Amino acid sequence: MRQRAARDQKRLDSGAVTSPKDLESLQRELASLAKRQGALEDIVLEVMERREAAQERATELSGRVEAVQAKADDVTARRDAACAEIDAEAETVTKERELTVADIPADLMKLYGRLRERHGGIGAARLYQRRCEGCRLELDITELNDIRAAAADTVMRCENCSRILVRTPDSGL
Repeated sequence: MRQRAARDQKRLDSGAVTSPKDLESLQRELASLAKRQGALEDIVLEVMERREAAQERATELSGRVEAVQAKADDVTARRDAACAEIDAEAETVTKERELTVADIPADLMKLYGRLRERHGGIGAARLYQRRCEGCRLELDITELNDIRAAAADTVMRCENCSRILVRTPDSGL
């Protein structure tokens, strides 16, 4: 467009066009080209401003993405550390359980396993202040008297939930 305007202006300035009608037409075309060039330049400026704003927004969002990624990496590292700690603790507990189970009679372990399956993973419950912590019900006086009278190595069960009762000094006997 600039080249065309320069060429037309050169023709006008050279005096090669002598007809008044052609001169007038050439001047109108130059004015039209100048107006169109101004409009296009305005559009280019607007596009450049929008591009600059988009680049700034992209830079801002990139920074936010980096911050979120850093947080995600931190959380992942903490999760992995917690999982490793849990795995180590589970291994220790498993070894301790194996040592403890070795001293318990097989028939009692079999009973415990069945009760554990039936009661959602809890086959034995602590007797605490005359209450079974498996079903959370207080034992009646007859049950408590039976438990008091039983030998320390006798396996006692809750009449309500049938779990094995573990007697402790806090049992309330």
